Formats: sequence, C-alpha cells, structure tokens
Amino acid sequence: MIRQIIHIDENKCNGCGLCAQACHEGAIGMIDGKAHLLKDDYCDGLGDCLPHCPTGAITFTEREAAAYNESAVEAHKAAKESANEAATKTAPVTASSSNSAPACCTSKLMQWPVQIKLAPVNAPYFENAKLLIAADCTAYAYANFHEDFIKGHITLVGCPKLDAVDYSEKLTEIISRNQIKSITIVRMEVPCCGGIEYAVKTALSNSGKMIPWQVVTISTTGEILDA
Repeated sequence: MIRQIIHIDENKCNGCGLCAQACHEGAIGMIDGKAHLLKDDYCDGLGDCLPHCPTGAITFTEREAAAYNESAVEAHKAAKESANEAATKTAPVTASSSNSAPACCTSKLMQWPVQIKLAPVNAPYFENAKLLIAADCTAYAYANFHEDFIKGHITLVGCPKLDAVDYSEKLTEIISRNQIKSITIVRMEVPCCGGIEYAVKTALSNSGKMIPWQVVTISTTGEILDA
C-alpha cells in the first residue's frame, strides 16, 4: 500500500539519537552511529520524531510500505524491554572512574578524629554540639547512616569489646567540659554493644548535667529496631 512514512537522510544524520528516543513505537534504531527505520510496519507515519531532529534529516514521504502493525510494535517493545532487563541483571559492577562521590552520597562528617579514644576532650567542635556516639558496626549495618545520623552531629565512634577500655571516663570529661545540646546513642542489637550505651549513661550521670538523650538500636540486617 502507498502511505505516509518517515524518511531518514543518512548523510544529514549526526547520530544524536534524539529521534530514536522520541519514537514511541520503537521504529527507529541506531545502527553504526546513524538513525535507521527498522521496519516499515513499526512506523505509524505521525512523525513524532521530526521535531526532535536537530539537522532536518527526517522528512515525510509517500511510498509503498507495509501497513502500521500495532501488534508487531507491542511485541517489539516487549522484547526490547526484556533484553534491557536481562542486560541490567547480568551487567558487571564496575568502579566509578571518578574519585568523588555522587551528591546523594557525600559525607556528612563534621570533624576529625571520630574515635572516642582519640578525640581531644576540649576540642572546639564540642561546644553547643549535637553529639552522636555510635558503635563502630552501626555505620556498616545501616545503609543511610550519614544522612540519618551523622548529618548535623559531632560524631564519636568506638567498640568497648575491641578497645577494651572504659569509655565513660573520657565521655564524662567531654560532657562536663562542653555545652552539649543533645546526645544520640546508636548501637547494634548484639549484647556486646550494651557497653557503649552503658558508658554514655554513666558519663551523663557523672557529669551531673541534664542533657536530652536517646538510644537507637540497629538490627544485624540494617533496620532500626527502636528509637
């Protein structure tokens, strides 16, 4: 049958691919860096692709062509989606070529050092600070740790079991010598993490100060159990 259908001038095509993106029927494909009409019966002849071509490579023509076949188009699109899903599932994970993290993953850390045993008790960043005291493992278990906990806080981390020290003495000094606005304790659900919670509570008691505090417990599967 003679009908209206698109024509692509390969010499004018710059390979931008905008027409292929604009074609709802998937009639246009990029082959060897150029746009091509894949099959006549995929093209409905309405020309949604025309305004997107920056070089004027696409025009209408009337010629002998197979009739537009909506069923064939739907089958083609479904096969393409399945192929894309399969490629996504099997694609290897590669390291980013950039040394900088994407904006959504930037560090929220406000000071250094972060280890309880290394932090100076009179560091200026403690003044009027919202203090986060966390067990080492919590940042590994909870995926959004920076955004949900570190952000806006001065962070101290430690593991009583590994360090084999009594953090309460150091924490008492920090709390006593500085104006702390609040304290958030983040611990794992495992029993050994009770040591860091006990140390903070002891330090608060020893300081004699009334400071708002809370305990957040993270499960071994990375979920918040209570807050």
